[in-house]
Amino acid sequence: MRIAMIGTGYVGLVSGVCFSDFGHDVICVDKDAGKIERLNRGEVPIYEPGLDRLTEKNVAAGRLSFTSDLAAAVDGAEAVFIAVGTPTRRGDGHADLTYVMAAAEEIAAALTGYAVVVTKSTVPVGTNRQVKQVIAKANPQADFDVASNPEFLREGAAIEDFMKPDRVVVGVQNERAAEVMAEIYRPLYLRDFPILTTDLESAELIKYAANAFLAAKITFINEIAGLCERVGADVKEVSRGIGFDGRIGNKFLHAGPGYGGSCFPKDTAALARIGQDHAFPLRITETVMRVNDEVKQRMVEKLRDACDGSFNGKTIAVLGVTFKPNTDDMREAPSLTIVPALVGGGAKVRVVDPQGRSEGETLLPGVKWEDDPYQAVRQADLVVLLTEWNEFRALDLKKLAREMEVPRMADLRNIYSPKAAKRAGFETYVAVGRGAWTAPETAS
Repeated sequence: MRIAMIGTGYVGLVSGVCFSDFGHDVICVDKDAGKIERLNRGEVPIYEPGLDRLTEKNVAAGRLSFTSDLAAAVDGAEAVFIAVGTPTRRGDGHADLTYVMAAAEEIAAALTGYAVVVTKSTVPVGTNRQVKQVIAKANPQADFDVASNPEFLREGAAIEDFMKPDRVVVGVQNERAAEVMAEIYRPLYLRDFPILTTDLESAELIKYAANAFLAAKITFINEIAGLCERVGADVKEVSRGIGFDGRIGNKFLHAGPGYGGSCFPKDTAALARIGQDHAFPLRITETVMRVNDEVKQRMVEKLRDACDGSFNGKTIAVLGVTFKPNTDDMREAPSLTIVPALVGGGAKVRVVDPQGRSEGETLLPGVKWEDDPYQAVRQADLVVLLTEWNEFRALDLKKLAREMEVPRMADLRNIYSPKAAKRAGFETYVAVGRGAWTAPETAS
């Protein structure tokens, strides 16, 4: 099939590349001429494991191309996907649909035959019907249908998620559109992956409900972690104990410094706003948002306590600033709350992150970037493990402690055990929801 993908951000680029690997002819469109030039030179503008190789393969096969000419891409396309940004609208929590509706108007002018216009972007309930109205108004003669096809891609594992999904959700209004969408996803259907075809509104809400539920799981275990610290329990054991229950599951039950990224903060805020707009407040979702903010602030106080009550004059090494490993995405990362608090409190902050520097240099002013963890901790008063990159999972803790002025560790991802930190020579070990300790001072 011939597919036009409008938008080459994270969702659009991954989806376009993967569709081309299914055997479809895909043209990816973006207004950013510089980004299109980079893609045409073979440079992938985002970090996602395996995406560069898959892009190169399908460009070489002639199934994948990139352009700034939306009209040329849409001309003759059987499906046109809208995969543009829907950021949180400043001031009210709504998803900003400016880019979606602008794309719909441009698509309307470019349609030359029947096509299904598919919203891939995460959008509030009712958006696809608005897209249909915008296109029909701009081009009354257009022969088209709309469909909702939300994405469920985890950054760092997006290709695997696309090729081996838990499910594919498709919202349509008629059989004609359903047949087009079935043909697009035929390679997955043949391998028996679940494909749920439903109405537009249900498809739109599934995406928000899924992300809000996962955000709630993360926030729940972070609250339990706080209680564990008060009662002497170990949150890792609690997580294991409840995760064996098939009704609960063990995913998204890892305590840490709060959720971040491009989806959970934005989507929980949008879902809460949808509830308010329909006079049905979503109290659980609203509480999840509030508690998640409190968790990030609690991490700041945890670090302050580890520094004897003040950051002023301390040298602190932070390992990992992206919101999760295997991505360069800094959006709503806990580091954007924690690191400025360290700098603002008078600390000298050194940062190491395998992929975060390109965005982080702008977002985290006042820090010094290092390439090596052992260099970063030299003469430091505290090392903070903030993102669980594989590079930080097998550090030589004894060497780390020896390099520090005062060997203190704040392990905000519970990567290491308290016993391992003590054996390595750390004088203070702080974690999330498990045994923290400080070695007693020896008499002089």
